[in-house]
Amino acid sequence: MSRISFTRATLQARKRIALVAHDHCKEFLLDWSERQRDKLARHHLLATGTTGLLLSRRLELPVESMISGPLGGDQQIGARIAERRVDMLVFFWDPFEPQPHDPDIKALLRVAAVWNIPVACNESSADYMLSSALLDQAHDYRIPDYTAYLDGRR
Repeated sequence: MSRISFTRATLQARKRIALVAHDHCKEFLLDWSERQRDKLARHHLLATGTTGLLLSRRLELPVESMISGPLGGDQQIGARIAERRVDMLVFFWDPFEPQPHDPDIKALLRVAAVWNIPVACNESSADYMLSSALLDQAHDYRIPDYTAYLDGRR
């Protein structure tokens, strides 16, 4: 049994979608984003450094960019998730290429799981996520209730 209790929160209709891609996957993310441009345009987009710059140019949409992933951008996105300022994560990662910042990547995926946000790790899962009826509507979901934990009521 978990020591953390849970509560409910509401994801708003306009989602904050983080877009991240490893170097070998950036072109896949750009192509996918272009196909999904109309859906993405209805939401707030944020990304790690280079990916954000490439996305904003390709889509001609505003994209809030963090710093480069290996320099801490993955951690910035993770912090936003923990602060409940990211609602969905699209992370095209390269399963064939070792990454020097692998611990940061694992931490990002872990915090996304802790905060129960939808995560897509490739084009197929991203297509399914963006085709969900929940994409453009507010809905409730379960999140950790850290107020009880901090109050010592675990």
